[in-house]
Amino acid sequence: MKSVHIVGAGPAGLMAAYQFALKGYSVLVYDHKSAPARKFLVAGQGGFNLTHSEDLELFLSRYDAQRIQDVVRGFTNEDTVHWLQSIGIATYVGSSGKVFPERGIKPIEVLQKWLTALQRLDVQFFFNYSLVDFDSEKLVFKTDNGNKEVFYQRSVFALGGKSWAKTGSDGSWVSFFLEKDIQLNPFQSSNSGLEMVKPWQDLAGKVLKNVLLFNEYGEKYGEFIITDYGIEGSAVYFMNRFIRKKTFPQYIYVDLKPNLSREKIIESISSGKISEVLKKKLRLEPVKLAMLKGLDKATYTDPVLLADKIKEFPIELTGFRPIDEVISTYGGVEWEELDAQLFLKKYPAIQCCGEMLDWDAPTGGYLLQACFASGYYTALGI
Repeated sequence: MKSVHIVGAGPAGLMAAYQFALKGYSVLVYDHKSAPARKFLVAGQGGFNLTHSEDLELFLSRYDAQRIQDVVRGFTNEDTVHWLQSIGIATYVGSSGKVFPERGIKPIEVLQKWLTALQRLDVQFFFNYSLVDFDSEKLVFKTDNGNKEVFYQRSVFALGGKSWAKTGSDGSWVSFFLEKDIQLNPFQSSNSGLEMVKPWQDLAGKVLKNVLLFNEYGEKYGEFIITDYGIEGSAVYFMNRFIRKKTFPQYIYVDLKPNLSREKIIESISSGKISEVLKKKLRLEPVKLAMLKGLDKATYTDPVLLADKIKEFPIELTGFRPIDEVISTYGGVEWEELDAQLFLKKYPAIQCCGEMLDWDAPTGGYLLQACFASGYYTALGI
């Protein structure tokens, strides 16, 4: 029986293990933590959306790299739902289009179903095995009993990105990849909160709903949270890639009333006492009113200037949050280092998948989907 050695027991590695085992391979999975899929479980604590239900072409547009779009096209959001059903996980589509496990199913239950399916396929696991080196014939692991060499016929690396180091996603593999002259783009924060020049600390914890967050490169309708350092939330994460197009400090803008035109707002403000109009006619929530009250008197009392701020409220940004606390990273192994089947050109018996590859996407199911798809992709064409 042919064998495959998979390094990394996150979503990409576990999907690769499942697909290879289905095809009759003897599968051995190694991970440097004491249990699998730590980041998968931590991510599930904040709303466990496994993919998104939107149309495939729109879905694919969420990814920044053509190569990862091609990979996801080979294992789509619909494929993920069917696969989840095959291992006993029913799903439903939420109001935002995100796909969740059936209500009441916890992240650990999804993982247990997955691991049970792998156990039935005789997949073997080795924990507390840290990859410290490799060549064209063997993998070298640091274990509790010293270094161990494992010879391989075929290997899949699913080594992760560089955020939430406590879950195992620490980027420790980068150094020995660089030593082997495998080109990487440095990991940087993605799906990150944004730090402000002057945070609204008195509004920390408040949620801005039904707003449009935008700059000259992109926009996102939705909501975000005010924090003691700045802003975060789904709309903020979506805008990360557009913010990276400029250097800091820079501005991002909020349309506080996206369903009304600037002209309509000027007309309303001009029709009565400003504070009453904002509250009763425009129906701005208290957090939006508090933001506007922070404006200088000349702006707040001028209908035209105030309408401009309602439609284009400026937020001056200084940067992203530290990389270890962000949801995901972008950067990783450059696509030019990989062939069409994700094999390393310098090590043609080793494939790479998951977040260690150089791609980016917002939250909302897209991150997990690309990990599932790239793990699936490694077993194609064998």
